[in-house]
Amino acid sequence: MKTLQQAAIACSFAAGALTGTALAQAPATAQEPSAKELVFNERKGNCLACHGMPTVPDAVAAGLYGPPLIAMSARYPDKAKLRAQIWNAMAANPATSMPPFGKHGVLTEAEIDKVADFVYGL
Repeated sequence: MKTLQQAAIACSFAAGALTGTALAQAPATAQEPSAKELVFNERKGNCLACHGMPTVPDAVAAGLYGPPLIAMSARYPDKAKLRAQIWNAMAANPATSMPPFGKHGVLTEAEIDKVADFVYGL
């Protein structure tokens, strides 16, 4: 009779093997999301959940919790600071409610670059 630990190890191994197989068979042509999609996407960035964006034509400025994303290049003359804010806002303000998108792996480094570029232009 297997112990609970042995069963868990076997399940982990099987899950890893299945995931690896599924990943290996995934199509390599998956299109990268645009910066705009990352900002508006409900499963990734979803900036609109907290921030209003009145300057973006097809945005519904629903968010009232975070500051509106307007005049961003004036507010962040150094784009690297804006990127750092998106990556981990807690570094500048430990009490912030903004999720650390980079630190927690919600967005990849490339996605954070895209979002920073897009938001910097607002």
